[in-house]
Amino acid sequence: MTRAETTQDEMTRAERPAGPLLLGVRHHGPGSARAVRAALDAARPQAVLVEGPPEADALLPLAADERMRPPVALLAHAIDDPGQAAFWPLASFSPEWIAIRWALEHGVPVRFIDLPAANSLAMTQGNGEGHEDGGAEEDEGADGEEGAEGPAARAPIDPIGVLARTAGYDDPERWWEDVVEHRTRDGEAVDPRAPFAALAEAMTALREVYGDGGHPRDAVREAHMRIQLRKAVKEFGDDIAVVCGAWHVPALGTRTTLTADRALLKGLPKVKAELTWVPWSHRRLARHSGYGAGIDSPGWYGHLFDAPDRPIERWMTKVAGLMRDEDRFVSSAHVIEAVRLAETLAAMRGRPLAGLGETTDAIRAVMCEGSDVPLALVQDRLIVGEALGEVPDTAPAVPLQRDLTRQQRTLRLKPEAQERELELDLRKDNDAARSRLLHRLRILAVGWGEPAAGRASTGTFRESWRLRWEPELYVQVAEAGTWGTTVLSAATAKAGAQAASATALAEVTALAEQCLLAELPDALPVVMRALADRAALDSDVGRLADALPALARTLRYGDVRSTDTAALAGVAAGLAERICVGLPPACTGLDADGAAELRGRVDAVHTAIGLLTGAAPSNPGPATDTSTETGTNADTETGTGAGAGMDADTSTNANANADTDTSTNANANANANADTDTDTDADTGTGTSTNADTGGLRGRWTAVLHKLAARDTVAGVIRGRATRLLLDEGRLAEDDAARLMGLALSPGTPPADAAEWIEGFVGGAAGGGMLLVHDERLLGLVDAWLTGVPADRFADVLPLLRRTFSAYEAGVRRTLGELVRRGPSAGGSAATGTGAGAGAPAPGFGQGLDEARADAVEPVLRLLLGLHNDPGPDGDARSGRAGRAANVEEPLGATG
Repeated sequence: MTRAETTQDEMTRAERPAGPLLLGVRHHGPGSARAVRAALDAARPQAVLVEGPPEADALLPLAADERMRPPVALLAHAIDDPGQAAFWPLASFSPEWIAIRWALEHGVPVRFIDLPAANSLAMTQGNGEGHEDGGAEEDEGADGEEGAEGPAARAPIDPIGVLARTAGYDDPERWWEDVVEHRTRDGEAVDPRAPFAALAEAMTALREVYGDGGHPRDAVREAHMRIQLRKAVKEFGDDIAVVCGAWHVPALGTRTTLTADRALLKGLPKVKAELTWVPWSHRRLARHSGYGAGIDSPGWYGHLFDAPDRPIERWMTKVAGLMRDEDRFVSSAHVIEAVRLAETLAAMRGRPLAGLGETTDAIRAVMCEGSDVPLALVQDRLIVGEALGEVPDTAPAVPLQRDLTRQQRTLRLKPEAQERELELDLRKDNDAARSRLLHRLRILAVGWGEPAAGRASTGTFRESWRLRWEPELYVQVAEAGTWGTTVLSAATAKAGAQAASATALAEVTALAEQCLLAELPDALPVVMRALADRAALDSDVGRLADALPALARTLRYGDVRSTDTAALAGVAAGLAERICVGLPPACTGLDADGAAELRGRVDAVHTAIGLLTGAAPSNPGPATDTSTETGTNADTETGTGAGAGMDADTSTNANANADTDTSTNANANANANADTDTDTDADTGTGTSTNADTGGLRGRWTAVLHKLAARDTVAGVIRGRATRLLLDEGRLAEDDAARLMGLALSPGTPPADAAEWIEGFVGGAAGGGMLLVHDERLLGLVDAWLTGVPADRFADVLPLLRRTFSAYEAGVRRTLGELVRRGPSAGGSAATGTGAGAGAPAPGFGQGLDEARADAVEPVLRLLLGLHNDPGPDGDARSGRAGRAANVEEPLGATG
């Protein structure tokens, strides 16, 4: 036995204070944890009492299980209302956890003595507090943080802050580190009980001045603690150690009568509660992330507790390893200099040891080159930390949680505190099962995963998820457990209930989409009946437009998921028909906000109809558009397409050079469209274009867009967007688009209306700028209109223009600026597209398609798309227009 141990043993056997050993601590304090372990080793009590809910006594033996890895928490929830819950978190450096483990290792009885969870949950519910601030959070008065009690008669005090200010510190955290966390013995024997005696004396003085400190519920809790302490003394004698918040020590040492304490507990509300162990995380221990645990740096505190020696050197080594993992150059010299700088800063600031502030300043200066950007990574990964605890399978859990845990293991989806991206390929069985699980959990409002925008792909077989497991999800799982005992049964039951209670059509369509994604065959009939009922009764075009995109996506998903979506096709077709009828009248008489909202709906419906074409049944209907064009070439082009599963297009082009090129393209298609397009340009400068799109849902939608683009009573942003959609789909000739733009930007149009038309036509980042780059006529029209806006009206249209053009990429804006600076091309007016003679077009731009250049690119595109070039009569692979005409376009499949 060493001299220090002999001296300590003599001190222990010497004058022992009368009564139980009260060890006042700060929750989640590594210094307090070390002091508690030393005091327990010295005192060797016959029983250990810990602040916590007594109902969890039966769960304490699990703390000794080798599979139990902190941080963990005791979760208590009301049986009748699982959402009413509370947590008691414990980290590896929590004094309570050290006391529990010490008692279990030494075979000493250990018990919780705080107010029962049944009472604390009921009291929290009575105050209208949520599960995140109830029960366990009331403990924060013990370590100087605001408790869960609502606004009191006076603001709750921070005892640690008061002591820090008294000692001349402006930062309570720094004072606590200096006097507790960084305390060293310097080789001298110290009574392990001395720190607790000093802290108890300080808290006694504070309570004499501040009373309950603004935590009136503490009186009830402390009364229950005293009652449990009396019972333990009667059973084990005074040889008992009590580990509780330092704030409670004076109240536990106060002599009161049993009758008085019972009077305080009389009439307390009560609920039936269940308790279990659940994993916790360092992120949730941090004050800024929700639970006011009294610490900003759980990762740092965990390091101080675990480091056997030289904590600063070991910490800098961790930081260097993190920096290197992130491909930042950090050498051993950086570590050495950072340690020296941290120690120098501590000496200059009069601190016994370099603390978190000194180490952070040193890291910023040496390893981060003065930047806070890489320092934020250190803050997130190390100072706060990403540790997620584990609990053994033998811990109690609701049946739904057990089923979820089983599926997580089967699918190899480990819950992690760190956010991560998950890419799924639905063609793989395991990934498809993962997708089903995540979608079912979304229906159950268990927010483990959220869909994310993954890599660019037009296929439906890919999904991207963003996953992060938070401790609160255990509460959400407990809440969802009221719907069923398995994830499948619970999701089915909740989906059916939501379908019955939904009041908006969009809610039901979104639910139908979720049911298909989650593969809930038993819930889908219920949802479909509700969908049919809502769709038949709803006449609002806006709500119909909101509902259609979800149905279109659902029909598309059915292709890759092998789900029967025939029942949805009829409903989707009916919604689309009603939208086509009701949309034009709904687009008139709108204010700016209403027009912007309806423009988004037009875009969504346009995309949805594109998905529905070929999937939803439709009745044929005509759509005809006739326009007159002006051109300089003499050519004739005729095209005819016949539907019923096959489109046949024939085109003939004759020009002044006596070249004739005839091509026929047979395209296997599920659409039943008949298109006739005749375009004749003569030398006289006149031409006629007729477009008759008969049959099919897309044809009726095209007719609606033509109406929206041509009506002056429709809001400018919608007219411009309809024109753009028609142009992109090839349903509107470029000359016609220029004519409509010229009308919209004519001098008689108010500048604000013209700006709205421009926003609808070229607004947004999706190709609007490139359209102006590659069509100089349209750019000239915009330029001519903009330069003609009166000075007194320019300020009115500037916000719209800035919003429109600021969405373009920098390269697009730069190119547009160069084109405008260069001015219109020689030989013609960019604003009108006409001119005398055959003027040369702008460099890099042409008035029409350069087929020779297109033919040169086509073989590469076909190779990239996996389309084989068929050999021609001369044995060479066909390319150009002949190759396009001779090859049947290969279908890309359901995911193309």
